[in-house]
Amino acid sequence: MPQFAAAELVNELPSNLFGVLEKMAAAIDTRNKPLIDLSSGSPRQPAPAAIIAELQEAVGRPENHEYPSFWGKPQVRQAIADFYQRQYGVTLDPDTEIAVFHGSHIGITGVPRALVNPGQYIIATDPCFPTFRNVAKQAQAQFWGIPVNAENDFVPDFDSVPEEVARNAGLLVLNYPHNPTGALATPELFADALAWAQRYQLPVLNDFAYAAIGASEGGAPISLLAQPGGKEWGVETYTLSKTFNMAGWRFGFAVGNASIIQALKKLHTHSYSTVFGAVQDAATAALNLADSDIDPHLAVYPRRRTLVEQRLAQLGWPVRRGQGSFFLWLEVPPGFTSQQLTEHLLQQAHVLVVPGTGFGPGGEGYIRISLTASDAELGEAFDRIAALKLFR
Repeated sequence: MPQFAAAELVNELPSNLFGVLEKMAAAIDTRNKPLIDLSSGSPRQPAPAAIIAELQEAVGRPENHEYPSFWGKPQVRQAIADFYQRQYGVTLDPDTEIAVFHGSHIGITGVPRALVNPGQYIIATDPCFPTFRNVAKQAQAQFWGIPVNAENDFVPDFDSVPEEVARNAGLLVLNYPHNPTGALATPELFADALAWAQRYQLPVLNDFAYAAIGASEGGAPISLLAQPGGKEWGVETYTLSKTFNMAGWRFGFAVGNASIIQALKKLHTHSYSTVFGAVQDAATAALNLADSDIDPHLAVYPRRRTLVEQRLAQLGWPVRRGQGSFFLWLEVPPGFTSQQLTEHLLQQAHVLVVPGTGFGPGGEGYIRISLTASDAELGEAFDRIAALKLFR
C-alpha cells in the first residue's frame, strides 16, 4: 500500500501529550496491580439527572434529526446569556456576542485561527495548556510564553514581553483558573492584562474551562468579561465539561466582543460541524439549573484537595495552598526531573501523572495530578507513593 507523507504543518506538530501518556500507560502490566490514572482532566461523575432526562427526551424530537444551525438554537444562546448575567453580571447579546460549538477545544483553537495572521505572535504563559502552543503552528504564527512560576504566584509579568514581540502580536491568551498550575485570577491580573492589551491593540482570549472550581467550596473564580473593559477587548471560552460533568457531550461556547465572535463564526462555518440538537437542548437545561443543583457535584473537588494535601503533608511533600481547578501542581522531589518522576511513579506504583514539561519548558520541576479520581483511588495511589519513600 502506498505511504503518503503528511503535510509539513502536520509534521511540525508534536505528538499529543495525553496520547503519549495513554501509550505509556498501555505498556504497563496491570494484571497484579491496576493502573490508577491521576492524569485525566475528565470528570468521572455523571451529569445531573435533570440534564440526562432532557437529553433522553430531546433525542426523540423530530427537529433534532435534521442539520442544526451553525449559530446554535436561539434557546441555548439565550440560556448562555442568562447564565452569564446570573453568574457574572455580564450582559450578552445572544445573536452577536455568543458562539456555540463542539467543546471548548474548538474555541481555543478557533479564535487564534480566526484572528492571528501568519508570522504574528500568540502570547500565552509558560507553562500553559499545550493547545495554546500548538495552535500557533496551525495558524502559521509564532508563540511566546511569558514565564510564570512560584516566585510570581504563577501570574504573568506582561512588561517582560520584548517590545518587538508585543508589537508583532495578534492575540493574548489567558487561562485562569490556570491549567496546569491552579493559579487563580485576581481583578488586578485581569486589569493589567487588559491595560497591556490595549497598549498594543490586542484582543484577549481567556480559556475559562475551570470557571466553577476555585480553591474552596463556594469560592467561585472571576470572569474576564466581568472586569471593566473585558467584553470590549476580549472573549471567554466556556465548557460544560467541568461545571456540569458533560465532558463526553462536547458542548462549549465563546462569549464577548462581537467582532471576535463574528470572525470565529465565519471560520466555524468552513471548518467545523454543528452541535446535535438534542445536546443543545440538554445544554439549555444545564445552564438553567439552579446553583443548588450543581454545587454538590463541584464540592467534591475542594474536599478531595484537602484530603490530598493532608496526605502530601504526611509524606513531607510540599504543596502550594490555594490552588484552583481540579488539579494539583506539585514540585518533584530532589533528584528527579519531571519526566523521571512520571516514569518512576508509573513503573513502580502504577500511578499515571502528567510531567510538568508537557506544558512547556517552564513546567520542569513539577508534575500535575488530577482530583477526578475517586476517593478510594486517590487513597490507594498515595499509599503506593508513600511506599516509594520519595522524601526520606
